[in-house]
Amino acid sequence: MNKREFLKTSSLLGLGSLVQFTALAKAIEEYSDTKDEDMPSEESFWRAVRADYVLPNDYIYLENGYYNIMPSKIALDYESNITDVNYLGAYYMRNNQADNKKRVTAKLADLAGCPEDELIITRNTTESLDMIISGLDWRRGDEAIMAEHDYGAMLNMFKQVSKRYGMVNKTLSVPLHPKSDEEIVSLYENAITPKTKLLMVCHMINITGHVLPIRKICDMAHKHGVLVMVDGAHTIAHLNFKIPELNCDFYGASLHKWLSAPLGCGMLYVKKENISKIWPLFAEDDKPEDDILRLNHTGTHPVATDLTIENAIDYYRVMGAERKEARLRYLQEYWTSKVRGITNVMVNTPLEPERNCAIANVGIKGMKPADMAKTLFDKYRIYTVAIDKPGVQGCRITPNVFNTTDELDKLVAAIKEMAA
Repeated sequence: MNKREFLKTSSLLGLGSLVQFTALAKAIEEYSDTKDEDMPSEESFWRAVRADYVLPNDYIYLENGYYNIMPSKIALDYESNITDVNYLGAYYMRNNQADNKKRVTAKLADLAGCPEDELIITRNTTESLDMIISGLDWRRGDEAIMAEHDYGAMLNMFKQVSKRYGMVNKTLSVPLHPKSDEEIVSLYENAITPKTKLLMVCHMINITGHVLPIRKICDMAHKHGVLVMVDGAHTIAHLNFKIPELNCDFYGASLHKWLSAPLGCGMLYVKKENISKIWPLFAEDDKPEDDILRLNHTGTHPVATDLTIENAIDYYRVMGAERKEARLRYLQEYWTSKVRGITNVMVNTPLEPERNCAIANVGIKGMKPADMAKTLFDKYRIYTVAIDKPGVQGCRITPNVFNTTDELDKLVAAIKEMAA
């Protein structure tokens, strides 16, 4: 995008203040003549973007998979939204809240590529997907399929539903380094029986960063009459895609991760034909069975958080979905390429670019993940998280756009020294 196109687009999006006050916007304008293929490795550009963040100066932050630190502009917008809501008090809640939430929801639906009446704002992925798991009309003997590497909160809800209704959970093990998409699709397909009601699958496995072939899995499951629920906690504003392209029935995500919205906001997509199949988590006044707002009653909640989703979307659009995804994948490949094949080092993330992006997992033989994470922080001042799950022992490394290759060089040096 050249300078003139960028400024025109910014104007159309209503991003005048964002263009004026962010290092990102100024950097994009300055580097408008740089070729797209050169942007992921243009370190001076990304160092300029880093100026939009206030970061800890006593350690390197590589745990963006839990929470993406907000750019300063979004943090200031959040504070402003809190102040505005507090200023109007109950007047805002009774007169402005519903219209503003509808506007933000429409903007989020546009980002996700789905109709507004198929999406609601929630508090996180756990709330979104647990609502589906607990809200389906289960019968004794019904079956659900999931994987051992799926997120614990959803696995726990399946266990609770099993105890309550007598449904059956079938848990698979997804290979860390599959030979093909068909290997993964067949794994799920072989678990399906006439009693299978729901299949849960991660778009990106949270502990390894493994991106699964969701469209192929959904198409396969639908041929057998099985609903598919996708855990997209790590993919909104990380991968460049639209939800309807996946052909799934349900999709949940956390917006405090890669969209860099405040803590406490997520989203749930439900294909229109499936809305009536879900019992709401909280009872709602009578609404049509196919009205997704049936599922969105949560009582009084921090509405300023929801408002700031709009600010986060504006910032993400200035950055550009393709530009961000390319940089995130570049950062992951930058450091993993330097440690793959080293004696005692285990990279628990697929090599193929279609199966990965920012997140990767690395372990060291003979070292417990907790000890590895502690050593990385105490000795090398690198903050990450230990992962100790079946078949995956290591640390999850999740750089963001503000991280530099210099920081990743320090990670690589630390891994080599620890492995030796």
